[in-house]
Amino acid sequence: MTELAAIKHTNLFATPLLAHRWSDGPELNEELRERILAEEQGTAGESKTNVGGWHSEAGQLEFCGDAGRRLILHMYEMADEATRRVLTEYGQAARPMRWTLHAWANINRAGDFNRTHTHPGSTWSGTYYVDPGEPPDDAEHGTPIHLFDPCQGRANTFLPPLIPSSILIRPEAGLMILFPSYLPHTVFAHRGRRPRISIAFNLRKEPFP
Repeated sequence: MTELAAIKHTNLFATPLLAHRWSDGPELNEELRERILAEEQGTAGESKTNVGGWHSEAGQLEFCGDAGRRLILHMYEMADEATRRVLTEYGQAARPMRWTLHAWANINRAGDFNRTHTHPGSTWSGTYYVDPGEPPDDAEHGTPIHLFDPCQGRANTFLPPLIPSSILIRPEAGLMILFPSYLPHTVFAHRGRRPRISIAFNLRKEPFP
């Protein structure tokens, strides 16, 4: 054994990322897809980070009916679990959290994309995938979300390109991802044959920050 075999090693200031495919996703997505496409036909939507595509007003997914209410509960569950895990890593006991949540639907068709952005004023941000926009047997070509290292000093100077400074996550129906709201991200231009339908959300710890 060399002298350095017993060296202490830890990673400072890690960025948590959680991903989970909900078992009730197929049931939820059938209703969510129908209601989101119907809402698109009746409202103009908003222009935020989306270039093209459709972005609903932020709220509690009221237009998504029972499926929307059930999905909102999953978002709270995900945030509670993520926060519990972060606190545990820092040797702190889990505690009840009060969240303010806003969610909105996104529809991207061919050529539509989202500019690189963060979600200031929130604690956790996430995305749930209703329809990746490709047939199930072609899922590897689904339009990904691109997440970037939030520390640009590290990304630009610490062993590039040996250490990755970004990752891609490809959408799957029923998949929910969650990450800190400070994490920069973008969505590539969609090339799928069907609309790419997702639901994005922010959770803000109260009191904030």
